[in-house]
Amino acid sequence: MSFESEIKRRRTFGIISHPDAGKTTLTEKLLLFGGAIQEAGAVKNNKIKKGATSDFMEIERQRGISVATSVLAFIYRDKKINILDTPGHKDFAEDTFRTLTAVDSVIVVIDVAKGVEEQTEKLVEVCRMRNIPIIVFINKMDREGKDAFDLLDEVEQKLNLTVTPLSFPIGMGYDFKGIYNIYEKNINLFSGDSKKNIEDVIAFNDINSKKLDTIIGDKAANDLRENLELVNGVYPEFNQKEYLEGNLQPVFFGSALNNFGVRELLDCFIDIAPTPRPKMSEERLVDSKEKDFTGFVFKIHANMDPKHRDRLAFIKIVSGTFERNKPYLHVRNNKKLKFSSPNAFFAEKKEIIDISYPGDIVGLHDTGNFKIGDTLTEGELLHYKGIPSFSPEHFRYINNADPLKSKQLSKGVDQLMDEGVAQLFTLELNGRKIIGTVGALQYEVIQYRLEHEYGAKCTYENFPVYKACWLAPKDKNSDEFKEFKRVKQKFLAKDKRGQLVFLADSQFSLQMTQQKYPNVTLKFTSEFE
Repeated sequence: MSFESEIKRRRTFGIISHPDAGKTTLTEKLLLFGGAIQEAGAVKNNKIKKGATSDFMEIERQRGISVATSVLAFIYRDKKINILDTPGHKDFAEDTFRTLTAVDSVIVVIDVAKGVEEQTEKLVEVCRMRNIPIIVFINKMDREGKDAFDLLDEVEQKLNLTVTPLSFPIGMGYDFKGIYNIYEKNINLFSGDSKKNIEDVIAFNDINSKKLDTIIGDKAANDLRENLELVNGVYPEFNQKEYLEGNLQPVFFGSALNNFGVRELLDCFIDIAPTPRPKMSEERLVDSKEKDFTGFVFKIHANMDPKHRDRLAFIKIVSGTFERNKPYLHVRNNKKLKFSSPNAFFAEKKEIIDISYPGDIVGLHDTGNFKIGDTLTEGELLHYKGIPSFSPEHFRYINNADPLKSKQLSKGVDQLMDEGVAQLFTLELNGRKIIGTVGALQYEVIQYRLEHEYGAKCTYENFPVYKACWLAPKDKNSDEFKEFKRVKQKFLAKDKRGQLVFLADSQFSLQMTQQKYPNVTLKFTSEFE
């Protein structure tokens, strides 16, 4: 296959939603269609001992949530599909924001009963800022929930989207009969038999035919005709160009757990979703069809394989081909590196791969060379932008609980912070270490992983901080900045990259500081340099 046709075959997307909307279940079912797994295991169902393919960390199995973004790939109808399954729990939002820099489109999953939840609003806002094409999947139609039109209104208002349904439910909950596929003009009947992998589809060119009444009953058939008339009257017609520009969002209905409506979603997705898109670097716009390889690290995960204690850096390929054993320039360190065993992820298996194309995600074994946001090229000095670090909301001192294991503890903390699980601040005054996180649940994850992966025990101690602000003084040698450092010395710390950070203890002291030292700019996010 030619280089261009390899690019055209690829679809790289992320699945985002609120916890429990059924994101991991949807991922599993998509893999099932790709023939990548034999039986899908729902995350919380204890009867199935398998557990979900995409949740591989022990703590995820215990709690039934996803805490790390997993990367999965499969082939369907000759298209290579790369899924990035992201954590929905808000304590891990930062990982999700980073993942969104590596996808070309997203599918947003919404629970029919709960509708749009706040976590979904934040993530969709990030997609809109970057004009990422979005498809909405309304899940759990076999349960009682909100009316389909109310849900569509809610999606439009709360998420600020312009929607157009490409499938429509026939009934809901107990009366759920199936789905009319507007995109392909056929009906998929729901049997409620979760053992059936794929439901039967009946083609319907004319929904006014009497055949419809005999199949789903008069009332349901009339309701469907009325609803479809409304849909045609109210919503814009689907237009692929509008969708690709991020201005129109198709909506599908279904039930991921019963594998219902998932095929419709997938078939339409591979037809309309974008192939790998160009990406902006600080220097220029890089097109995916360029021959020279470029890519960036959007995630680092330590100890993916408990037997080997390895660290993998996940790289999204933006342009050119990535070849095994070929030296590439690590732009930040300005040195050439080559990789003898780049990994690709195929469902639950990692395979070593010789060549990868734009849109693909490759895992590189890392001995500590990479940080999040690093760029690899064939020699050009490029810097991919747009992976910010947010100000944490929780801060705690981290203390060593086992004096004999201090080396293990500092190595563990170092590696977990490189992954971007949380942020580490070192106080200027006494060198004490503080961990800042977006959500409180991360402290448990860190404690658990330090003990199980590094053999180190830690305890935490509260540290009252309102916000961490990165300092950007207009003049580093000014008297004002010197005085600021002298007065605030017990609130100053360095982050992992040695940048100076001011830890404000309250909103009031933050305002006072801004008034008193107008030339010392305080920032709440730090772009990864």
